[in-house]
Amino acid sequence: MKLAFFLVLLLLGQNLAAAPSRHHDVFQKKLLPRFALQIESPNADYKYCGLCINFADQFLQNLLNLILNVGVIGGCTDLCGMLPGSNVEKEVCEVLCSVAGFYEFVQIIQEADLDPIYYCELLNQCEIKDDGDATITDLTVKPKLVPRGSTFEISFTFATKNGTGTGEVYLGIDTRDGIPLDSSELLKPLPAGQSVSTDGTVSAEPGRYCIEEGICEEWIPGNYTIVVAVCNGQCGSNHPHSQLYDLKRLSFNITEDAI
Repeated sequence: MKLAFFLVLLLLGQNLAAAPSRHHDVFQKKLLPRFALQIESPNADYKYCGLCINFADQFLQNLLNLILNVGVIGGCTDLCGMLPGSNVEKEVCEVLCSVAGFYEFVQIIQEADLDPIYYCELLNQCEIKDDGDATITDLTVKPKLVPRGSTFEISFTFATKNGTGTGEVYLGIDTRDGIPLDSSELLKPLPAGQSVSTDGTVSAEPGRYCIEEGICEEWIPGNYTIVVAVCNGQCGSNHPHSQLYDLKRLSFNITEDAI
């Protein structure tokens, strides 16, 4: 039974991952480009955890709204059938619901309170480790004087002595005009002694990163601060199995337009 569940979930998950997202989710709604964590050797088979979080990112809000507005009636098929997604997404919902049991599934949705990592931990799809750690050992920006309209590179490294639980890596830039520039990635459980690094390029071109039409980052010349955080669970969450492992800040300056 358990093997059959995982096979069904994996097949459905491949289709879910390939489908375009219709929702603003925790790990993809950010304005900055997503960054790839360069992990030497992942700890465990986390594909089901990633699938669960991908589903929760897209549909946890919808499920909670259905429970609050429509009520708890019927069973897994009725609840999941009301989701706005495709048949594949409704089937993933049904599989997760059937394994947990309908009323337990509903209780978990309410308890998770829109936290996709905690939701999947409650469903026993993501590994929990409350004695983990991580330390940011390096954070750099090149160049530190960035002509407006050019690009700059951000890189950082973090290491763990005891291993980590399922969590999040966050990257943000405090801007002068208040436009929220940030990005985040799922942190899969890491074994003790693991080191992780990543880097990426950011454009300082005015009007490139917009929260809506006409409201964009203009890269006003002056001081900016990069913020990097590594967390157990979702960064900023107050739920169990959530904590801030480490946080680092680094300043740089935007200068007048490049010639």
